[in-house]
Amino acid sequence: MFDGVAKNYDAANDLLSFGSARIWRKKVAKLVNPQPGQKILDLAAGTGSSSVAFAREGVHVVAADFSTGMLEEGRKRHPQLEFVFADAAKLPFSQGEFDTVTMSFGLRNVEKTELALAEIYRVLKPGGKIVICEFSTIPNRALRGMYLFYLKNILPTLAGMVSKTPEAYSYLAESIDAWPNQAELATMIEKVGFESVVFRNETLGIVAIHSGTKPRDN
Repeated sequence: MFDGVAKNYDAANDLLSFGSARIWRKKVAKLVNPQPGQKILDLAAGTGSSSVAFAREGVHVVAADFSTGMLEEGRKRHPQLEFVFADAAKLPFSQGEFDTVTMSFGLRNVEKTELALAEIYRVLKPGGKIVICEFSTIPNRALRGMYLFYLKNILPTLAGMVSKTPEAYSYLAESIDAWPNQAELATMIEKVGFESVVFRNETLGIVAIHSGTKPRDN
């Protein structure tokens, strides 16, 4: 499914999110705060639109994705980045290899969420940071109802106008509706061993950014 939307994926996301996707990427980049000498893994990187925000002088960025179509398009657009095919539930990296692992809008697409979180924990250095940006639950019930109506009834129609594979966006609505809320995801992150886990809502809670740290004594 993602192979089929690779070429127009970023443009469609910007349009259908009314420009919010770019704002969310900037918020994630600020929280990751890449520093010279660090190695950063960006999971579910797609075409690398999120990864380029971390690519500063002296920072090694690895953009990983499960979609070969996304990776091919990413290599064309951002030849300066390292693109790697990777299953988030079985990462092809060594233990303690990265200073930060980040994942934007990809964790809910992984079949076994807990296994992916455990893999992120494994490949992080002691003291390393996890940053997860994902669609979440709007706390206000009235607004949440309006948002779900938009996802299920309006978004697919708009997607049909800007994408050749609107079914991908029907899946988006279903996956968001079934996804754990902010507190539930925070608990899942803590259960694999991360500490100082916090989250903050963005755009009324449509999106939440979770972060945590791998203990230094591991």
